[in-house]
Amino acid sequence: MHLIVGLGNPGLEYARTRHNIGWMVLDELARRHALAFDKKQSHAKVAAGFFGPNKILLAKPQTYMNLSGKSVAGLMNFYRVERSQILVICDDLNLPPGKLRLRANGSDGGQNGLKSVAQMIGSRDYARLRFGIGTPPEEERRERGTAAYVLRPFLTEETSLIEAQISRACDCVESFVSQGVETAMNQFNVAEKTE
Repeated sequence: MHLIVGLGNPGLEYARTRHNIGWMVLDELARRHALAFDKKQSHAKVAAGFFGPNKILLAKPQTYMNLSGKSVAGLMNFYRVERSQILVICDDLNLPPGKLRLRANGSDGGQNGLKSVAQMIGSRDYARLRFGIGTPPEEERRERGTAAYVLRPFLTEETSLIEAQISRACDCVESFVSQGVETAMNQFNVAEKTE
C-alpha cells in the first residue's frame, strides 16, 4: 500500500488557503479516482482505493499542520506501510507559486508539518512533494512574518496557474505510485526546470 498524505489545517476558514495546498491536491486525486474521504482514522480523514493495480490510502491529517506526524505515524503503523511507500504533499514558501519539487528524502526546510512527520516516524527518509506558494512581499514579511500569508487564499490572478499545477501534482503522485520516486523525480523535476 502507498500512503499519500496531504498536509493542511481543518476548518472552513483554511479550506482554500496556501497552507492547505496538500489537501487541494488530494481532493483532485480523489475526484480523478472516484474516491471519498468517508472514514476517519488516526486523526485523519482517509480515502482508500486503487490507482490502477496499486492500493493507495489518501490521508488528510486533522491535527493541524504542526502535529501532522501523529496521523502519519498512526496510519503507517496500522497498515504496515514502508517509508519508501509514503509521499507527503505540502506547501513551500521558498518556491514560486505552482512550482513542484519532488524529493525522496531530506530536511523539513522549515515546514512544520514535515518536521512533525520526521519526528513521529523517526526518520527523514520519506518522499515529499513540495508545492510552491511564493513568498509575501518583503515589507509584510518584516512586519508580520509569514503566518498570515500562508493562511490566505491564492490571488485571483494565480488561480489558473495553481489549478494547472494541482493537476500536474496529481500526475506526479500517480507516477510516484506506479513507477517509483526516482522515475517521478526525473520526469517532473527536470520538466519543471525547462518551463
